Amino acid sequence: MLRLGNPARRLRAALVVMAIVLSLFAGRLVQLQGFDSKVLQAKAAQQRVQPETLPARRGSITDAGGHDLAVTVEAREVYVDPKDVDPAKRDLVATTLARELNKPKEEIAAALAKTEQRYIPLARDVEPPRAKRIMGFELKGVGVKETYRRLYPGNSLAGGLLGFVGVDGRGLEGLESAYDDILAGKDGKQSIELGANRQRIPMTRSQREAPVPGRDVRLTIDRDIQWAAEESLARQVRQTGARSGSVIVMDVRTGQLLAMANAPQANLNSWQSAPAEDRANRAASEIFEPGSTNKVITAAAAMEAGVVEPDTAFRVPDHIQCADRQLRDAHPHEPELLTFTGILAESSNVGTIMVADKISSQRLYDMFRSFGFGARSGAGIPGEQAGLLPQWQTWSGSQRCTIAYGQGISVTALQMAGVYQTIANGGVRVTPSIVAGTTDAHGAFVPSPAAKGTRVISETTARRIALMLEAAVGHEGTGEEASIEGYRVAGKTGTAMRYDEKCAGYCGYTATFVGFTPADQPRLMALAVIQDPKKGHYGGAIAAPVFKDVMTFALKSRKIPPTGTKAPEMLLRPAE
Repeated sequence: MLRLGNPARRLRAALVVMAIVLSLFAGRLVQLQGFDSKVLQAKAAQQRVQPETLPARRGSITDAGGHDLAVTVEAREVYVDPKDVDPAKRDLVATTLARELNKPKEEIAAALAKTEQRYIPLARDVEPPRAKRIMGFELKGVGVKETYRRLYPGNSLAGGLLGFVGVDGRGLEGLESAYDDILAGKDGKQSIELGANRQRIPMTRSQREAPVPGRDVRLTIDRDIQWAAEESLARQVRQTGARSGSVIVMDVRTGQLLAMANAPQANLNSWQSAPAEDRANRAASEIFEPGSTNKVITAAAAMEAGVVEPDTAFRVPDHIQCADRQLRDAHPHEPELLTFTGILAESSNVGTIMVADKISSQRLYDMFRSFGFGARSGAGIPGEQAGLLPQWQTWSGSQRCTIAYGQGISVTALQMAGVYQTIANGGVRVTPSIVAGTTDAHGAFVPSPAAKGTRVISETTARRIALMLEAAVGHEGTGEEASIEGYRVAGKTGTAMRYDEKCAGYCGYTATFVGFTPADQPRLMALAVIQDPKKGHYGGAIAAPVFKDVMTFALKSRKIPPTGTKAPEMLLRPAE
């Protein structure tokens, strides 16, 4: 007989199974809502909440008159979310973005293929109008982000001095790097809640910490004088086939740098394409043997010691024996009677050695140190070098002679400019300065402290050397090409053999002229250095014309009139 099952027993078994299943669900629910609720809430918030950095606007760098040398403007970053791009429209998106961003289509397509990523930047520093046009195409998965970009209105103007910023907006070289903490400001933060399609969820919580904009830095540089210096320098470097050059213009009384030019020089708006050496501030970083421009220090040491006067006479041959070396003047000549002024005006190496023999090596060394050799100037210019000044105890017999006329030591253009600023300023050395001041948190200008002045030589010695330097620019001196009609000019030429590591010895020359005007009431000094010229090499022929061009422009720009006086006659050749 067929026996039917017990329905009560089956029902009880089903209820047991259901109870077990429901208990499992209940346990899981208790775990999720009770024990793991905070962890899960945090994970959910992490998926929904999108943190954002709000970039701070970088402060501007201006010249002394407030003209922008480096400025920050609004820009856009164009990005893609490959996962959100319709696979059927990838080719259209790649074609459109490649055209609008001027990038290879293959590069855009490769980015779109990375579907595991949600954010890939395609282009930074995009102009807002162009970004708006891109968004007008309504390409799904393509977005823009507000940002800033750094612009240099003068392109290469003061390039070596200013430096530049990287893609992250931080200063990499020059003043952009040295004053990055002031210029950069502080980025802000923001967090918003996004949905599955990465659109902002309305009426949800949002946290925002506003960015703090950077402060401005105002330089002592005069934009117009800087431009004139760069133009004249670049032209002479090209015409002489020189390797490079530098020009410095300084206010004699304050030590403020009005121009610091270099050639060749990088365009800061495309600095990545320029060689590293063209991005450097050679005027402060390149060291060279100064040659005859250094003779004023020997003159100052001898006059301060009281062993010579401007009209002290010397019978000067064209060569002299120094230890194991025979040293010569630039041109052969019969022994001639010259005053100390004549020795300086005609830039006689032999005559300078004869003067240096009257003082000790330690006194000469101490004078070099007092004028700032062997140490940085204190101007705070990035990349500045201290030069090379050997201790006097280590000087060899011949080195003592060569140092007296500027070979065997190395300086920067900035250091040599400081020497002539000191003489022009009545013997008081003023620490050169490049930053006039900065703005505070409220945008008010805060001037830099006044530069420190230190007396190096007496006012009498400085005045006498100035008169001797006027003779060097006269018709019998080596610096006649630097004379400026209507103005009294004091200055000195320099022609030195140039040490080059590439040839492991002396290869080529360094041509220099440095001076100041008006010589009887000095206001401005300027220095021009031309490195390794191929068409001529004397400072009087190569560097003096650059000095003349730049100083003539600077005098007009600063509205400095001639004094109306005439230079006194200086005795160069006494009667036999």
